Amino acid sequence: MVEILKERRAQIVEKGRDGRGIECGKASVAGSVSQRACVFCGARVVLYPIADALHLVHGPIGCAAYTWDIRGSLSSGPELHRMSFSTDLREEDVIYGGERKLEACLGELIARHRPKAAFVYSTCIVGLIGDDVDAVCARVSAREGIPVLPVRSEGFRGTKKDGYRAACEAAFRLVGTDVLTPVSPLSVNILGDFNLAGETWIIKEYYRRMGIEVVSCITGDGRVDEIARSHRAALNLVQCSGSMTHLAREMERVHGVPYRKVSYFGLEDTADALYAVSEFFGDPEVSRLARELVVEETDRVLPAIGAFRRDLEGKRAAVYVGGAFKAFSLVKALRLLGMDTVVVGSQTGSAEDYEYLSRITDEGTIIVDDANPLELSRFILEKGADLLVGGVKERPIAYKMGIAFCDHNHERKIPLAGFEGMVNFAREVHASATSPVWRFSPARARARGGSL
Repeated sequence: MVEILKERRAQIVEKGRDGRGIECGKASVAGSVSQRACVFCGARVVLYPIADALHLVHGPIGCAAYTWDIRGSLSSGPELHRMSFSTDLREEDVIYGGERKLEACLGELIARHRPKAAFVYSTCIVGLIGDDVDAVCARVSAREGIPVLPVRSEGFRGTKKDGYRAACEAAFRLVGTDVLTPVSPLSVNILGDFNLAGETWIIKEYYRRMGIEVVSCITGDGRVDEIARSHRAALNLVQCSGSMTHLAREMERVHGVPYRKVSYFGLEDTADALYAVSEFFGDPEVSRLARELVVEETDRVLPAIGAFRRDLEGKRAAVYVGGAFKAFSLVKALRLLGMDTVVVGSQTGSAEDYEYLSRITDEGTIIVDDANPLELSRFILEKGADLLVGGVKERPIAYKMGIAFCDHNHERKIPLAGFEGMVNFAREVHASATSPVWRFSPARARARGGSL
């Protein structure tokens, strides 16, 4: 049986059996092969969906492999964000510096693609050789007449969560640069939704039906001009709290825009998000439209969800995701499907996040921060999970353990947000968890025999 490293034990608790709180926000233990990603990954995840901006990775070509159309972020117009641009630093550049190469690349790419802005991502090697990326960006910006924004995303500076902060700081430099374009008093910004499989469009349609203007989506189907006037919206709605809370706080501090944390995964949280907006504005017509929307959509999708629930009742699920906000909604959504969450964790959760997870989960649920593959495998077997909900790095764990898998990360092509998204989620969970293939899994057979 897999042993838990001593240094990791404080980051794992079993509800009802451990009286202590969980430790979090720590650096990953060396050698544990954490499921976390690097700073560059975090920054790129957040900024990538700004579709009319140029995204240039300043570093070796290997880092740019991460950017090659691996996400389901869709655009309603330009698709410059789908391109993978890199300065392709090599041994000679490490010795003599890569600043001239970076400036030449920016000049060529801006001339060819005419972007609204450009983001330059510093990777590990750039931090080591000391290229002055800020100075290069300032020169090119002055010459080309567009914002050229450095993103301090050297991988060794921390974890994926530090990359979120770097992305927020870069995006914030665009906020407030348009003070002329009219904005409705009933207006919001959507922060932390990345338009995976078109989810931003679903959410925007809900607000349109409520009479609310969405000024900008930061960053799903994002546009530089929309971000420039986002400071004039009345409210920020923060979905991915791990990635975008820093930007929301800065906009509140500098521009006075309040924010609310919301989620659009599952019926309960989607309804709560829409009601929170109507309550904020206090407009009777908006409140009426919100109530009508929730009732209409709920009545439409509940029969389909109920049909899936009949086969899923009593099954067990493990959840491991990047941001803890996803875990909250997934626990509730799985409960609506009649499933028990027996393992739940995240890469970037805070103490407040894990306290809330403890409140909404059942006795005996394992709650884990910054897990590694061996730990997840052990917990899946110990708790007899039938399903793992996670991302691309968790998929092999599920299949090796012989259990169903549901992709809830950035690679998916099916929308899971909103009322219709809950039906899609239920359909995917049902198709995977009830598949007859798992009865032939050697791993499940060994688990039933009591050994691994």
